[in-house]
Amino acid sequence: MTALPQPRPAPRWEIPDHLLTIEEYAALGETDTGFTELVEGRVVMSPSPSRKHNKAAWLLGKQLESQLPPELDFTPDLDVDLGLAPRGEPGFSRRPDLLITYREASARVDDEGDMYRADEVVVVVEIVSPGSKRTDYQVKHDEYADAGIPHYWIIDTSDPISLVACHQADEFGYLDASAVTGTFTTDVPFPVKIDLNALLD
Repeated sequence: MTALPQPRPAPRWEIPDHLLTIEEYAALGETDTGFTELVEGRVVMSPSPSRKHNKAAWLLGKQLESQLPPELDFTPDLDVDLGLAPRGEPGFSRRPDLLITYREASARVDDEGDMYRADEVVVVVEIVSPGSKRTDYQVKHDEYADAGIPHYWIIDTSDPISLVACHQADEFGYLDASAVTGTFTTDVPFPVKIDLNALLD
């Protein structure tokens, strides 16, 4: 009887031992579990979001789809090069829960297999997880503002579910509106009405 060859284990995804540029980070590819972001050249690992978290992002996209103007598109869970460091230096890349971008940017990302650039993003959305509250409200808040992304929406699914809309205020970074519960309505950067309670289905 002949023994069958044993399958080789899949190659392990390894974090390099040096600070990464955006190009080096993009070349790493995807991990088997969870996701990564790049913060000042350091790879930060995060566990996969919960079902409730992912469902809220999906339901938000569903509400947005019929309300977006024709030139805009939404994309869940994709990397953004924040452009906070010169090329060749340790970079910054975040993976927001949802992005609203220009359609032409989405076409470029599809064609090139690349990540979005901060100047292609109109609204960035983070859904707060139990372990990400400080990161979403403070760290990413400052990074997205420094990257020049015009609007940042922070959705907190703790009871009652709320949305904080932040927008660029010249050299001051983001100006944060008060948290909204129930229905979020705005005309900026486009007219939209979001039933926040429906994100908890």
